[in-house]
Amino acid sequence: MSIPLQPFKESNDLLGNGPALRDRMAEEGYLFIRGLMDHDRTMELRRQILTVLQANDWLVPGTDLMDGVANVDKRCTEGDLDYAEVYYQAYRLELFHRIAHQQEIMDAMSAIMDGAEPLPHPQKIIRMWFPKYTEHTTPVHQDFVHFQGNFETYTCWSPLGDCPVELGPLALVPGSHKVDRVLDHHFSLGAGALNVEEDSYEGQWHSTDYEPGDCLLFHSLTLHRALPNVTEDRLRISLDNRYTARQAPVSEHMLTPHLGEHRVDNPHTWEQVYADWSEESDDLKYYWERDDLVVIPTDLQYTDTGLAEALELAAQGDADAQLHLLKVVKRDPTTDVARKAQAILEMEPVA
Repeated sequence: MSIPLQPFKESNDLLGNGPALRDRMAEEGYLFIRGLMDHDRTMELRRQILTVLQANDWLVPGTDLMDGVANVDKRCTEGDLDYAEVYYQAYRLELFHRIAHQQEIMDAMSAIMDGAEPLPHPQKIIRMWFPKYTEHTTPVHQDFVHFQGNFETYTCWSPLGDCPVELGPLALVPGSHKVDRVLDHHFSLGAGALNVEEDSYEGQWHSTDYEPGDCLLFHSLTLHRALPNVTEDRLRISLDNRYTARQAPVSEHMLTPHLGEHRVDNPHTWEQVYADWSEESDDLKYYWERDDLVVIPTDLQYTDTGLAEALELAAQGDADAQLHLLKVVKRDPTTDVARKAQAILEMEPVA
């Protein structure tokens, strides 16, 4: 898949100038800042995560750990139980949780929020993306459908290591947040399983070759996507962290570990995340519980719509939808949705 790309507008020259950063975010819906995240800490976190992956045979034996050479026989993705089991091990790394609180990022977020104190969402995300698995590339979407809370919420996406375009970094459409509403999302493979039709945005995509420490900050309504990892053998490791003002509403599911529910018989909890942390790390444990946050219920309309479409498409023989439903059944066959999915998977496709 070839996507025409234009370069990002870099905003390093605006650092320290709050009004200018806010104006550019309001106009473009994003800020791209080179080296905002500390290089050494970024590469140390890369080393720690790749060590976990190496222990689970996700890397080719005998290759340099930091190169992240993938064992493609282990290919899996979000939604797979095999992925979740390895993901939970990486998710327990303290540096992964701490790096989102780096002062330079917090200062940039505060500037965007007109001086408000930012809250890093507890539900932080690692992306571990295999090569030669492009059908599972994260589709076009707005982040609001996934983290909700309030529109003035921002994502900080950063690769752990060099991330040229061919490795599959993020791309976005500048100014697309100005639609000021949630667009219609439909079922798709890829992380989040929701997609916005992209035809009308052809030629408007921007991206770049990222370097360690580079950060892409963007609004919850900004249209974005991952580019496909078209390398022969390299894993793409990156971070998704979300921020909102501490006094703004936050959705209740953003206070739980990412993918925690994927192991239904033994959900991944904060107690498990913190199990091996020292007492010296108490400042980071349950940090959000020290604030009187405005927590609102999670709105399931977006995921429910996607699931309903997947059920309908699978019944018509759509292979992507059938694969998605198979994952739903494997995660927990006892739910009503899983029972419906199983029935569809066992029936003859509708012509």
